[in-house]
Amino acid sequence: MRRPTDVAQDQSSDFAMFRRRLMENPRQMSALAPSSRRLAGAMAEGFGLHTGPVVEFGPGTGSITRAILASGLPPENLTLFELDGELACHLRTTLPAAVTIHVAPAQDAVALMRGRLPRGAAAVISGLPLLSMPNEVRRDIVVAALALLAPGAPLVQFTYGPRPPLPDDLIAALDLTVEKGVRILRNLPPARIYRFRQAA
Repeated sequence: MRRPTDVAQDQSSDFAMFRRRLMENPRQMSALAPSSRRLAGAMAEGFGLHTGPVVEFGPGTGSITRAILASGLPPENLTLFELDGELACHLRTTLPAAVTIHVAPAQDAVALMRGRLPRGAAAVISGLPLLSMPNEVRRDIVVAALALLAPGAPLVQFTYGPRPPLPDDLIAALDLTVEKGVRILRNLPPARIYRFRQAA
């Protein structure tokens, strides 16, 4: 079991890393601070020992990742896709060694995961700033997530905007259902969680 001091050290390390990457590349970070414990816990809600494989897009400093692991999900069942090499290095030094980390864009997930998800992923968790991305990139990311998921499994995404982070035409084109989740006020900025599923 992790000690409170370990958690505090992780959070301090996360914040220092986040500030450095924010100053170097503010457009990529697209936030003012790492995801709060409230948001991370809400994103990981429902996970546990028997959830099955989970894929995370854009883990950043690992706030949500640690909440997923704290839920009881075995580290070997978690695969991360982080495009930023420095953040990926930070994740490797702060997460269990059994977590798989790819330094690659989410769009490459299907090719890199080929044969590793025979029954599909139980969930894809995304902290990517979809609202700030071009429509084509955003579509490619969502299509990759859907290709990884088991039937009926969710793409869990948070957003800072007042509406879902996917436009209505893309939701319709991909035949998605949208579940509006909780709004987390204790986050900077406040965030809303959405769960997308492809209709059966």
